[in-house]
Amino acid sequence: MGRRQKMSEQSATLLLVQLALLVSLVPPAPAREGPTPVLSTEQIVEKLIAANARRAQALQAYRGKRSYTLEYHGFPGGRSADMSVEAAYTAPDKKEFNIVSRNGSKLLLTRVLQKLVDSEKEAMQEENRRATELSPRNYEFNFLQMDRTPQGNAYVLEVKPRVNYKFLYRGKIWVDTQDFAVEHLEGEPAKNPSFWISRTRIEQRYGKFGDFWLPIHNQSVTKVRLGGEAVLNISYTDYEINGAMQSEGAHPSNQEPVMPLAPSDPSHQP
Repeated sequence: MGRRQKMSEQSATLLLVQLALLVSLVPPAPAREGPTPVLSTEQIVEKLIAANARRAQALQAYRGKRSYTLEYHGFPGGRSADMSVEAAYTAPDKKEFNIVSRNGSKLLLTRVLQKLVDSEKEAMQEENRRATELSPRNYEFNFLQMDRTPQGNAYVLEVKPRVNYKFLYRGKIWVDTQDFAVEHLEGEPAKNPSFWISRTRIEQRYGKFGDFWLPIHNQSVTKVRLGGEAVLNISYTDYEINGAMQSEGAHPSNQEPVMPLAPSDPSHQP
């Protein structure tokens, strides 16, 4: 595998995970009972933004564990690496990471997985958060359909970036009809990071912990024009919400959060 192919694989994988992590930074609000109302696209987006703001204000700190696994198959041969990390978040913009273990290809560990951790810290900067937030300032939204997911009913919205910025994406989001939280997203970068990359796809799922929604799994797939594929999986486990405050529409729970099962039934997907 030539130097350009290596760089293309790594840059695309890094970009995809950055996109997923940026979207996952905003936590959601408590469930409400009642029938699913019929809302316009504008109303859904307004409620999503308002709920995100309440949850972001309420969530003060949490801890969790992550498992990164990266595999590349193609010319001139396969490579793989994995890394275990302990992560801690403190509002409004502080994240700390402790690398517990590293195994496999040194190239993938240092040039890709380590950079993923570093890029998430960069994503927390206020300027980057504004430029990538899920809002009408950065995206166009279109309602596609209602969908039934393992978590309940969801509005499925198409999202289109207003500019071809490398940290934005185009695709679909599933918005929980009770909490108005993104529970699932599928997409690709708004801007291809390299000529050598033919396609990149990302899928991320979220689970509810107490009154907050946090990422539980991410998969990023990078296709190289000359052949080859890089697949990155990130699993998020052992969340502990250790800092939350009450805000209007969000009433934090004292119960220890329980990890839900990740949605896996393909029949629930459109």
